[in-house]
Amino acid sequence: MTIPDLLLESFHRNGRVNQALLAALTPADLALSDGRGGWTVGQHLGHLAYFRPGWLSLISPADAQGLPEVVSGDWQHFELSADLPTLAGAFRLGDEAALRAVQTALEEGRTFPDPHGEGTYQAHPAHFLQHIIVHDSHHRGQVMGLLRQGGRSAEDMDQLDSPLWAIWRE
Repeated sequence: MTIPDLLLESFHRNGRVNQALLAALTPADLALSDGRGGWTVGQHLGHLAYFRPGWLSLISPADAQGLPEVVSGDWQHFELSADLPTLAGAFRLGDEAALRAVQTALEEGRTFPDPHGEGTYQAHPAHFLQHIIVHDSHHRGQVMGLLRQGGRSAEDMDQLDSPLWAIWRE
């Protein structure tokens, strides 16, 4: 069993989109919120970066070890505790660890443990990579909305958005 090439390519492109978004942000952007109690841009990004070691700690604990901690607090009330370069590194290292965990599971001909009885990635370990792509996309959309609400002009948003979409169109 292998990771289908198209999924692997999509996973790598997703990582590139995350890196491009992080490179386009300023430290001030991290504090943007909807003003109604929703997460800030920084919290969304911290949640995304934490998603990888959080799940890996359940399904492949060895691959979660040593990944940077970028949020502080608990899963309901947390804050980003990293700057943009540290966050970018956490995404990169988290993606490498996720890919390594999936590849190892496939090489060993096994699925991942199911600690919560949810059927966690039982059909194919690579579904974890798909989950990361979908989850990242969901929160990146929320980040883009917060940037617009935070005052970025339509032109600014186009300048930010166009390079991100270009990665998917290659």
